[in-house]
Amino acid sequence: MLATPAYDIALILDQGRRDTQEDAVAARMFDVANAGYIVVADGMGGHAAGDIASELVIKAWRGALDPELETGAPSKPALIDALPLAAMQANALIAQHSEEQGDGFNMGSTLLGTLLMGSDVYWISIGDSPLYLFRDGALRQINEDHSMAPIIDAQCAEGKLTQDEAQTHPDRNQLTSVIMGAAIPKVDCPEHPVALTASDVLIAGSDGLQYLSDAEIEAIVQAQSGDLAQDIADALWQALRDKGDPDQDNASIAVVKLTRNE
Repeated sequence: MLATPAYDIALILDQGRRDTQEDAVAARMFDVANAGYIVVADGMGGHAAGDIASELVIKAWRGALDPELETGAPSKPALIDALPLAAMQANALIAQHSEEQGDGFNMGSTLLGTLLMGSDVYWISIGDSPLYLFRDGALRQINEDHSMAPIIDAQCAEGKLTQDEAQTHPDRNQLTSVIMGAAIPKVDCPEHPVALTASDVLIAGSDGLQYLSDAEIEAIVQAQSGDLAQDIADALWQALRDKGDPDQDNASIAVVKLTRNE
């Protein structure tokens, strides 16, 4: 009998040093469909805005994907189509809520939604919430970063900015795409999936995780790549706590490892 992929998943949501929790993270596995998802939303707009925006994104995601996955025999094309549908529905919900609040009310959220189908990972990403793949001892971000950071880093590589200037640039975290009830400038939703192996580690997070550098995240996962997903997530969370950054943002951490049931 062929081995059937299964998932070892851990989620952590931490408020950091912020007054409110504007991140939201959710996961659901559908064993009968051999599929599932993880979704991360990083809201913005302050209390009673950012937290609502991220929850509306989670609501839209569930509304688009759950009915397909609950059938037990989901249509792969329909599921893949559900990713942009979830983004459009989230955008519509945020637009409706903002309109109900009256003029001058602004709210928004990032969306990082990953669809796990067997060993394949599809995703849709809007904003700067990172999706990392740890493979063969190395960590790389596999989704697009819709912030000014890549542009500023390119200026650093061209010698126009020093590394310190690039890292502390005031526009570094400015988003170039976000869900806020208007046109969405950029959407990262690749047609072809990434195929996970049993030695891979997939990490989804909000930008609060990036108070750790890529090198620091890589070192932690290198040291614990053979451990359970929860152990890796706990180690990343503890490293954030140990930094003690007084400006630590809300942080969402989701870790996925592929296992196999015979």
